[in-house]
Amino acid sequence: MIAFVSGPVAALAPDTAVIEVGGIGMAVQCSPGTLAALRLGEPARLATSLVVREDSLTLYGFADDDERQVFELLQTASGVGPRLAQAMLAVHSPDTLRTAVATGDEKALTAVPGIGKKGAQRLLLELKDRLGAPVGGAGAARPAVAAGPASWREQLHAALIGLGYQPREAEEAVAAVTPQAEASAEPQVGALLRAALQTLNRAR
Repeated sequence: MIAFVSGPVAALAPDTAVIEVGGIGMAVQCSPGTLAALRLGEPARLATSLVVREDSLTLYGFADDDERQVFELLQTASGVGPRLAQAMLAVHSPDTLRTAVATGDEKALTAVPGIGKKGAQRLLLELKDRLGAPVGGAGAARPAVAAGPASWREQLHAALIGLGYQPREAEEAVAAVTPQAEASAEPQVGALLRAALQTLNRAR
């Protein structure tokens, strides 16, 4: 198992980072919140989980070991593959997911693209004894990630497209959170992403 990768960031895409490790570029699938913390040319360390399929080897990257652990535990539930597990962590922090499961918060799970009412009910049952109790207090949010004032729109739009939303939906969500972003000297992509996803979920 590849537990982590460490090195300069060689490239960034809406859902992937390339980390240079010993002269080799390692492509790592990451959530928008994790990607927002990375900068081209700067050193990074990502906890990783290698998903092996018959026709592919995919490396998933996370901000810390806790996110990776939750990512792997989520996949023990039926119907949850790595993509859906990553989408869940894009919308909610590990502790928010633990709190949602512990309290039976069906609405929190249906906020994730790809999870409907029945799927949420099944996941609440299957994950109840697997995720454990919140480690940072109920509903603890992941640390906010600061992004450059000129780039938050592009990062947020790319993150929403990466989660499967249509360009028009992404544009509308970006517009909806613009007042929140402009009220801050340093817009935080992680917080804006959660707010944008909430507006999209209400619109459906």
